[in-house]
Amino acid sequence: MESKRTALSKSILEMKFMKRTKDKVEKEQFQEEGEEYFDNELTSRMKKATGKFVMESSYIFCERLNDGRLSFQGMNPAIEKLMEAKENSKRGQEEKKEEADVSDEQMTVQWQKMRAKFDTVNRHRKQQHRNDEDGPMRKKPRFLKPVD
Repeated sequence: MESKRTALSKSILEMKFMKRTKDKVEKEQFQEEGEEYFDNELTSRMKKATGKFVMESSYIFCERLNDGRLSFQGMNPAIEKLMEAKENSKRGQEEKKEEADVSDEQMTVQWQKMRAKFDTVNRHRKQQHRNDEDGPMRKKPRFLKPVD
């Protein structure tokens, strides 16, 4: 025996404080109608297989998919031109990534030059620091106000 609940009247559900209850009742009713409508089409096996599907909350994964319109063997030349242009741009980007602007030998020479430059700068700083320790400390000249 099924226990039927008493349904609330429409006028009561329209009241302000019954909004949540109204939403809940409408959702349950929609669910029941959907189950009745698709009951003959959904098998028990399909109902049990719900864990096999993944729900994505974002549509970002769609950006990596192919365009919706495709054409092959000259069926739609305009779309085939677009597809070819897109593929050529992808190839061009891949080739740019692979090309090196500077060879390894040139890079080592540049690094050696820069290292020599910084070594001389550091050597000069160390000399100045030693000179400052040995001799009297020089103060930085201050701005003098002109006398009127």
